[in-house]
Amino acid sequence: MDFTEEQIQRYARHIMLPDVGGTGQAALLASRVLVVGAGGLGSPLILYLAAAGVGTLGVADDDRVELGNLQRQVVHDTAGIGRTKVASAAGRVAALNPDVCVVAHHGRLTDDAETHELVSGYDLVADGSDNFATRYLLNRVCFRAQVPLVSAAILGFDGQISTYKAYLGDDHPCYQCLFPVVPPPGQNPSCSEGGVLGALAGMVGSLQAVEVLKELLGIGNGLSGKLILYDALSAVVHTISIAKKPLCQVCGSPSLAVKQPSPSV
Repeated sequence: MDFTEEQIQRYARHIMLPDVGGTGQAALLASRVLVVGAGGLGSPLILYLAAAGVGTLGVADDDRVELGNLQRQVVHDTAGIGRTKVASAAGRVAALNPDVCVVAHHGRLTDDAETHELVSGYDLVADGSDNFATRYLLNRVCFRAQVPLVSAAILGFDGQISTYKAYLGDDHPCYQCLFPVVPPPGQNPSCSEGGVLGALAGMVGSLQAVEVLKELLGIGNGLSGKLILYDALSAVVHTISIAKKPLCQVCGSPSLAVKQPSPSV
């Protein structure tokens, strides 16, 4: 594509990177990414993907901005309290980069044809949700639609991130290979119940944005089959391998899998 002079200036630091260049930047401008959750993780995700020039950003969230969000959800501000998070995020992106089109999806995703159609319309899904029901749902839908899923989670002083592309075969597990069943109530509280260090959302969400950009550009080593664990208090990062489970209810072999009810959403 032919860049305008303004675009050349805006994306100069990308274009000069050998692994990105003009071709890569053009690919980003043509890309479509669905960000699920415009909260702690979604905030840096949305901001950095917009700044990078990802041409279409879908933002899905059913919540409104509250004062207690602002400790970590930096895409929003005090003046936006009471607005839907998708509208607040769209306004911030418009001010940051007019090249980016935000498609707002205000509402909770459910396991229906509309959600499947929605996901299929994007090149990649970035999951910044705060509950297992949504994570399991996105894992199932992305697997069926063969859409890469970059998923992260934070709580307290700990964060984790991985990429799921189980549709590619044996070396690529899905989210449910890692978490076969939903933890019992009380064992995995939400941030509103257990607390979270605000800056941790920025760090993990930014790392998530890096993995999204790598997937869109087809560069570097991705995280499919690997899980990054970050302990902020100890300043320790671990990368562990994840194995694909033959009996996984989502991506396992149909001839081996035991049919069980899906987690409720």
